[in-house]
Amino acid sequence: MDGSQTTLNYRTVFISDTHLGTKGARCDFLVDFLRQTECQNMFLVGDIIDGWRLRRSWYWDEMHDEVLRLILRKARGGTDITYIPGNHDEMFRAWLPLGLEIAGIKLRQEATHVTADGKRLLVIHGDEFDSVVRYAKFLAFLGDGAYTAALVANRWFNAIRRRLGHPYWSLSSWLKRQVKQAVKFIDRFELALAGEARRRGFDGVVCGHIHHAEMRMVGGVQYMNDGDWVESCTALVEHFDGRMELLDWAAMNRLSFFTQTARVATKQPAADLAAAFASSEAGQHVALRAAEQSIA
Repeated sequence: MDGSQTTLNYRTVFISDTHLGTKGARCDFLVDFLRQTECQNMFLVGDIIDGWRLRRSWYWDEMHDEVLRLILRKARGGTDITYIPGNHDEMFRAWLPLGLEIAGIKLRQEATHVTADGKRLLVIHGDEFDSVVRYAKFLAFLGDGAYTAALVANRWFNAIRRRLGHPYWSLSSWLKRQVKQAVKFIDRFELALAGEARRRGFDGVVCGHIHHAEMRMVGGVQYMNDGDWVESCTALVEHFDGRMELLDWAAMNRLSFFTQTARVATKQPAADLAAAFASSEAGQHVALRAAEQSIA
């Protein structure tokens, strides 16, 4: 989107699976989205930072910094932000019992969101319902490696499309939809999440995890998956009347996979986040516990 276009305002924005710390993260698309949208509530529905990749290698550039800076700016500007860690950023789940709020961002295992028209939504990352991740983490890591290979193929495929003048298109997402077992898994995942929401008395469920944006009724429950910012570059939004909509940001704005966003000066958001945490009541509590443990 160019700077002449009006900022899009929503009651609530849901994004997940940005996988910051990986080369596959489409931070340029996400920065564009964050700059062009405002909202009262924001849910970061897991896998925001890729801790699995951190254990083996680390990729972080200025656009990754810009994503964090824009999220922190929204928190300081009054947006109510809730961060629900997923399986790739599970290191933050150790902090959940402390009920932390860092730089105005709340950390939660899951959340309940009530829409403007009164519908109760369960907001959860969704890996709890993925039997591969839940029962055989080693197999999940093998799958992560295969998935990375698909993303590499995706980058080269889109390089060719760009040379031909075509916009970004997710090859890896298309391949996933063609694989019969993957389609069966997605269907079982959707049924499991919708069933859990129905069992707990919710009208709908918002999740991420499987990188497959979707919004449909499943067994009388509204199932909504906000997608990801690696393949599809999608977000789920709530309008001020309670209407829900999936935004395909790349398609809406004809963003090219290799379009370079202008480099911007940052204010070291990671350092800002650490400083805010250290000065918070929760940060002082953690520091006190660490001191007590060192004395013991």
